[in-house]
Amino acid sequence: MTFYRNVVWYCKGLQESGYESASKHFVATDLNVDCTDKHYMITGANSGIGKCIATDIAKRGGTIHMVCRNPTTAEEAKNEIISESNNQNVHLHLLDMSKSQDVNNFSKDFAENNKQLNVLINNAGCMINTRETTEDGLEKNFATNTLATYILTENLLLLMKRSNDPRVVTVTSGGMLVQKLDPLNLQSDKGDKDKFDGTMVYAQNKRQQVVITEQWADKHPEVHFSCMHPGWADTPAVRNSMPDFYNKMKDKLRTPLEGGDTAIWLAIKQNLPEKSSGEFFQDRKSASKHLPLAWSSSSKSDVTSFMQQLDSYASKYHT
Repeated sequence: MTFYRNVVWYCKGLQESGYESASKHFVATDLNVDCTDKHYMITGANSGIGKCIATDIAKRGGTIHMVCRNPTTAEEAKNEIISESNNQNVHLHLLDMSKSQDVNNFSKDFAENNKQLNVLINNAGCMINTRETTEDGLEKNFATNTLATYILTENLLLLMKRSNDPRVVTVTSGGMLVQKLDPLNLQSDKGDKDKFDGTMVYAQNKRQQVVITEQWADKHPEVHFSCMHPGWADTPAVRNSMPDFYNKMKDKLRTPLEGGDTAIWLAIKQNLPEKSSGEFFQDRKSASKHLPLAWSSSSKSDVTSFMQQLDSYASKYHT
C-alpha cells in the first residue's frame, strides 16, 4: 500500500505541479483586499513561503507578527519586509517551535498582552532525517510540526474569538496523502530505529495537522480553520531536507510566492466558501484529503486516541 500511495502521489504531483495552469481558474479580485487594522501571525516568516506570505500581507497594510527561531535571519527578513512593503507594523517574536514549554509560554503571554489576532498562519516546520529528540525527550519532527502547532493555536483561540473574522491557516503538505494517521507511533520510536525515514515522519505529521484541523473546525465554529498544500515549491526547506528531490525537480518547482498563494487567499479573502472550515485546499479550492483506493481514512477511535494523546502532551506544559 505504501508503494501504491507513493506512486499515485508522485504522478498526481507531476500533473499538478504547474502554477500557471492552476492559476487560470483564480478570481483576480479575490486578493483585492485592504488588510489595514487586522493582525496576522505567521510562524517561520523569515524565509521561503512564510516570508512571502508576510511580505504580501504587509503590502496590503496588515500588522504582521513574525514568529521565528533564528535571530539573525529573522531580523534581516523583518527589515526586508518593512522596506519592500513600506509598512512599519512588522513585529518580530523569537521562538524555537521545537521547545514545547517556550511555545506554551509565548502563546499565553501573547494572548494576555494583545487585544486582537485575526489570522494565525501555522507555517513553520522541519524535516529532520535522523531521529532526534528535544530536551523533553520528544521526537523533534513531531514536537515542531504537530505539537507546537497544536499548543500555539489552542492558546491563541480565545484571543482570536474576540477578534473580527478569525482564521487559522495551516501550511501542510500533499505528502500527507501517502500516510494514514497512526496514533500508536507518535514518537516514531516503534520498529527498527535504524530505518527512521524523516520524509515519511514528516508526511505523518502533515496528516496529523489535517486531522487536527478537522477537529478544530467541529469544536470551534466561530473560527475558520483550513489547511493547504503549497504544491511542489522551491524553498530552503526543500533544498536542505530533500536534496535528491530538489535536484530532480528543480526546473518544475513553484516559486515560494506561488507556493504561498493559497495560504494568502485563505488568510485575506472576504467571504470564504460556505461550509469550508476544516477543509484541505490546493490552488484556492477544496481538494481531497485522500488518494483514490489508498485506504488512508481514519477511524473515529484512531482520531479520538490521537487527540487525547495530543491533549496529554500539551497539558504537561500548562503553567
